[in-house]
Amino acid sequence: MDIGYLPLEHLHKIVDETVPSMRWDGKQDIKEWQKAAREKLKELIGWGEIEKCDVPLTYEVEYDRVCEDMGCREIRFRYTTEENVTVPCHLVIPNGAKKPLPVIITLQGHSKGMHISLGRPKFDGDENTIKGGDRDFVVRAVKEGVCAIALEQRCFGECGGTEKGPDCRQASMRAILVGRTIIGERVWDIMKLIDLLQTEFTDIIDKDKIMCMGNSGGGTATTYVSAIDERIKISVPSCAVARYADSIAAMLHCECNYVPNIAHYFDMGDLCAMVAPRPLVVVTGTEDKIFPVNSAKECVAEGKKVYDALGVGENIVHVIGAEGHRFYADDSWPHINSAIKNL
Repeated sequence: MDIGYLPLEHLHKIVDETVPSMRWDGKQDIKEWQKAAREKLKELIGWGEIEKCDVPLTYEVEYDRVCEDMGCREIRFRYTTEENVTVPCHLVIPNGAKKPLPVIITLQGHSKGMHISLGRPKFDGDENTIKGGDRDFVVRAVKEGVCAIALEQRCFGECGGTEKGPDCRQASMRAILVGRTIIGERVWDIMKLIDLLQTEFTDIIDKDKIMCMGNSGGGTATTYVSAIDERIKISVPSCAVARYADSIAAMLHCECNYVPNIAHYFDMGDLCAMVAPRPLVVVTGTEDKIFPVNSAKECVAEGKKVYDALGVGENIVHVIGAEGHRFYADDSWPHINSAIKNL
């Protein structure tokens, strides 16, 4: 008797053969489809359980200083997203630029924390992480003349990581027990930051020109939050967009990548479609082994169907870098700057 598939293979086959039921069918009114899709996505990531714990939005500036080495002003602040939950951030403003400026929220992947975005090594190995993959997002943003925020995601760095790296596993499992997901919590924190930016620092940043960028796990959060929140005007997810069957279902990934039951409704290409018509710059490495380039191309093509139907096919761009699982600043920033000019 043929023993059939082992459980891991069996489940991968199920994911691979599952057709998302809420994919745009080419006939629905796009705005109505996006509205329904966003509500379903919020439900899947545990939004209802997270929202129950909402608290009045408060923040505290911890320091405000000039950084001569980076040619910028840096404001370190902490804001409240739930009772007993605060998120640390660094807002960095280029010197001499005419304000208010566009601002880009930057999100690290599974690194040791947001200090990587600031280009400031803190632990052993950080130098290679920064130099080997253009992960100093804030440094480059300042050079490009825009404001940037380094945000610490849950279970990373100051929000639960260690000097060895992120610590997502137990938090991800505990979240599932109470109807939450870590992705949902990260999206919540980003959206609460946008709430704050709509009322604070408005002499510095242009609240109508908010962008989001991240690599790997940061790219995943960028994709989800950009699908949901239309206040994000330009989205730059890097090394995170690929079919679930080819990426998080095909190999070992951190538990924080998983959203219960999502494959029945959406794949990553559908999340790209939810961003339309806003500019979306998807970044992929040719040699990325965990978010394969051909799978990323499929997702971009799926998303482009909606962009094309809206007459803005040029607003979705796929940047393909020559190496592996990293960001590609020189390839990406021309597209970001072009999109900024058209905001």
